[in-house]
Amino acid sequence: MTTRAPETRSVHGLTYRIEPPAPTRVRPAPARGLREPRRFMSLVGGVLLLLALALPFINASPYIISIGTSAFIYIMLAMGLNIVVGYAGLLDLGYYAFFAVGAYTSGVLATNEMPLVLTVPFVIVACIGAGLIIGGPTLRLRSDYLAIVTLGFGEIIRLTANNLDLTGGPSGISGIPTFEFLGWSFRDGLDLFGIHFNGKILLYYTAVLAGGAFTVLAVSRLGRGRLGRAWRAIKDDEDAAEAMGINTYLAKLAAYVMGAIFGGLAGILMAAHQTAISPTSFVFLNSALLLMAVVLGGMGSTPGVIIGALVISLAPELLRDFSSWRYLLFGVLLVLMMLFRPQGLWPSTAVLPFLRFRARGRSPREGFTDHGEPSENVDRSEELA
Repeated sequence: MTTRAPETRSVHGLTYRIEPPAPTRVRPAPARGLREPRRFMSLVGGVLLLLALALPFINASPYIISIGTSAFIYIMLAMGLNIVVGYAGLLDLGYYAFFAVGAYTSGVLATNEMPLVLTVPFVIVACIGAGLIIGGPTLRLRSDYLAIVTLGFGEIIRLTANNLDLTGGPSGISGIPTFEFLGWSFRDGLDLFGIHFNGKILLYYTAVLAGGAFTVLAVSRLGRGRLGRAWRAIKDDEDAAEAMGINTYLAKLAAYVMGAIFGGLAGILMAAHQTAISPTSFVFLNSALLLMAVVLGGMGSTPGVIIGALVISLAPELLRDFSSWRYLLFGVLLVLMMLFRPQGLWPSTAVLPFLRFRARGRSPREGFTDHGEPSENVDRSEELA
């Protein structure tokens, strides 16, 4: 650790020695290799991604593949909502509206002879427009008022889709095709190294790579960047962030637009997965469950949000054997979780115990030193001479 050399100044014949105080804590050497928490978690994420890609080789039943596809689409949705709620601290009760915008935009275009993959740019533009419409006039609101406005926006989108002929009205849109590339479709399957991958498995791989790899990586990078730091400052104290020069309005608007884009892209995958969409798929209960996934896992925490999304999406299926008691047990588990661990399953400040201290046997107080005797800052040698 380097220290600054003392500085001397002469004032009215007196020489002053200005010396910065010694630090009270010695900064430990940075960890290397897998002992560094972020690198260790990246390794764990890579291993889990490989396991997800290997799932069809373990169990390729239609039920498992369908549940897995829905789970990874849900992860993509939860990571998009994590930008708004976890990073920027904005309570959004209508996030499923962006999901609906993406699903309906791709569904309408795909059923009118446009390949599904070419609908991606149109979905992005539509979601940016939806984010600007909801965020532009309302993001100066805070707390409960903002939550009520976003809830109303979600209901407006659902009721609009329910009453327009373009969106199929209450019946919705059916017969949405899957992905096609240069005349080849997921329906045709793929033979690779003597193994046949059907269309459902190919769509599952698309959901894993889009929801489990691209979205997680992109949102994590956003959270660690300059814009992410601005969002966290707004979440902690919006007035202080604005006083420090952050344009809070534009930062919050950027959070809504980025979250809307990921929600719309997830809507494309869900439309291809279900091949049919209707207004009943975008009710307020789904938005509440998605918000619950972010809060349950840990707001602002990438591993926590992934865990929360998996719990919310898979728990009803795991409790299917209990039939009519399924939702009651699910609700009781959530209430107990909020009572005994309100910060979430994996908070944003969580560090694995074996990564907390870099060296084995190191004390938490290591690096702290006692304050020495204060040194005299005035050099009177010339005066005494």
